[in-house]
Amino acid sequence: MNIGKSLTIRSNECPVVCVIDDDVSVREGLESLIRAAGWHARTFSLAREFLACPRFQEPCCLILDLSLPDLSGLQLQHQIANRPELPVIFLTGAGDVPTSVTAMKAGAREFMTKPFRQQELLDAIDSAIQHSRAVLERDAAHRVLEERYAALTSRERQVMALVVQGKANKCIGADLGISEITVKAHRGKVMRKMMAKSIAELVTFSGRLAARGNT
Repeated sequence: MNIGKSLTIRSNECPVVCVIDDDVSVREGLESLIRAAGWHARTFSLAREFLACPRFQEPCCLILDLSLPDLSGLQLQHQIANRPELPVIFLTGAGDVPTSVTAMKAGAREFMTKPFRQQELLDAIDSAIQHSRAVLERDAAHRVLEERYAALTSRERQVMALVVQGKANKCIGADLGISEITVKAHRGKVMRKMMAKSIAELVTFSGRLAARGNT
């Protein structure tokens, strides 16, 4: 979706790969691998250490062990279920089929067991980062739409709602008790403020706003 040059997305910054594992040798090995691949690494020995960190603005993913001293990997996955920009890759030495099925059903990108092949893990990380980037870009685009919609007056929002329903200017005027000329003026302002190149694009914008409860 092209919503104009004012859109600024920070997802071009260096991706962050987080590792939560209570084994220091595993953390250090993964940190070296991640940095060698050109990504920024953040390592944690406890789930709650990770939860105390602010959300990342960059594309990111999480490499997570199942067995941790404070929370289990599955418990942590449940707690961050509202963070789609943070895909989870399970990497564990204690996995089994039922656990892997539970993790994948809960949204994990991958479930890998130790020992692992480095290239397979790097490929999984790259795929997760691409997913994270797409989520961040989508969210940034929506924030721009929200800002544009917030700039509309209440009357312009009324006109926009009727325009996207496909109503003609004359009918909109009758519905709102204003002249057709006034409708045209409001309609023009709506198109400019929303930066919509066509009615079809305005309809698309309206649908995306409505999907998140913004109209």
